[in-house]
Amino acid sequence: MDDTMLKILDDRYPFLTLMSYASIEYVGVIQNRDDSVTTLYDFGALTDTDRKKSFLELAAAWWWESNRSVPINIFLGDEWEQFRDLRRTFSNRDLVIIHGPACSLRDIAHKKNRRRSVIMVRRVS
Repeated sequence: MDDTMLKILDDRYPFLTLMSYASIEYVGVIQNRDDSVTTLYDFGALTDTDRKKSFLELAAAWWWESNRSVPINIFLGDEWEQFRDLRRTFSNRDLVIIHGPACSLRDIAHKKNRRRSVIMVRRVS
């Protein structure tokens, strides 16, 4: 994919991720990425125009209305359930993210732990 296409993807659909697995490219929304696997909702597997439109509208709502660290399926709940059949899980060993975001629950836990580390020091006069 050339730079012009990546720019269009970034401008119109910043929530979509382009990745390569075993020399096959996939486009979709990453549900979660951890140390060993990445789970993606595969937009390329959609054939129905109405479902494609719904996918893009709901993904845009997630992107613009959430803090983007909560996975799309958790944020949208039942509305997103219709795309459960598009979920694909890949081993990170053979996966390359070419362009786009990758949501990770691990990052949320890590950020929470950093916020809680407050040290109280008492001054002795």
